[in-house]
Amino acid sequence: MKLSPARMTCLSIVMAVAGLPHTGPCATAVESTIALPQAHAHNDYLHDRPLLDALQYGFCSVEADIFLVQGKLLVAHTRSELTAKNTLEQLYLEPLRVRVKQHDGHVYPNGPSFTLLIDIKSDGETTYRALHRVLQRYDDIFSRTEKGHFHKKAVTAVVSGNRPYHVIAGDSLRYVGIDGRLSDLKSKQPSHLLPLISDNWRKHFEWRGEGKLPAADQMKLQRIIQQAHSRNRRVRFWATPDQPSVWEALDRAGVDLINTDNLPGLSGFLGKDL
Repeated sequence: MKLSPARMTCLSIVMAVAGLPHTGPCATAVESTIALPQAHAHNDYLHDRPLLDALQYGFCSVEADIFLVQGKLLVAHTRSELTAKNTLEQLYLEPLRVRVKQHDGHVYPNGPSFTLLIDIKSDGETTYRALHRVLQRYDDIFSRTEKGHFHKKAVTAVVSGNRPYHVIAGDSLRYVGIDGRLSDLKSKQPSHLLPLISDNWRKHFEWRGEGKLPAADQMKLQRIIQQAHSRNRRVRFWATPDQPSVWEALDRAGVDLINTDNLPGLSGFLGKDL
């Protein structure tokens, strides 16, 4: 399979960190891990080892849903699943800081930038304000935008879900970008504020993974990607059928982040020709 431009320009093969199990589709005698910039772990916190499983399989983007509860940012899919121990810091921020320190400013040794997609489930503005305060304590690893100038670090945070757009845009110092929608394709906002365009595949495309991608859907997908890339934004879809035929179509089209719940499956697919 021919590699897409996104994979050709971003892929790097790196040594796995100590402490990860010597298993998985990318393991070799020298224990190498393939850093896969297109691999996005949807609802990553539902896996046995949040973040760590995704890192084992080379994922460069993970998604965490958060609720603000009594001043703490807790990670869960629904309120009924909240537990006090599962804080954003404990599951994601502290482990990422350890990784970045181990690997000289990178999540993977000499690897590509890492994305933490944070889906706000509680009130947008109050949760974002709490998130801002927390991320300030990790400014050694998180990208920031200060007075309109973007300073890239090992990890870039992007806010999805309940996004207080104008509040975020109004901050002279911020540690997040905003996850846009297809309706934002023509936005003139800078890419550091709107770095990503995400949307529901099933609302915009007829194809469900059986047979070939129809010509109409293919042309629409290409237009979306061209528009987004022309403004230096990446593209992601959720609610895509989680299967190889769809991964291949998205990869060939140049979709930047491929959504999955199947970590070993997508890792094996993206790494099979390397």
